[in-house]
Amino acid sequence: MSALPVYRWRLAPDGLATRRQLRAMGLRPGGQDVAAELQRPRRGRGPLVAYLYRVDRARPIRPMTPARMEALAKANRARRTCPTCRRDAGYVIPAALGTCVPCADTSPVGGS
Repeated sequence: MSALPVYRWRLAPDGLATRRQLRAMGLRPGGQDVAAELQRPRRGRGPLVAYLYRVDRARPIRPMTPARMEALAKANRARRTCPTCRRDAGYVIPAALGTCVPCADTSPVGGS
């Protein structure tokens, strides 16, 4: 296995992009291997690393099909449904609570 080229922050050559940059261009890595690393120094910790892919080998993103849209909607609905009261909370239920905020609130009202 050969070492990947490493570029400093904002100094990567043209023709390489991160996943987010590819997505903004309407592209995806398309199964290609990582071409290089981008490193951003951080004080007191190791560098922040992002992987770069070749733009010329990237493929167009796949369009969202009706079945995939329905599956995504179903998954998001499940994440918003409180397991205690079975209502749609209107937000993703926090993992730390495990239930919607009203069900998790066990403090007495008006307390004395």
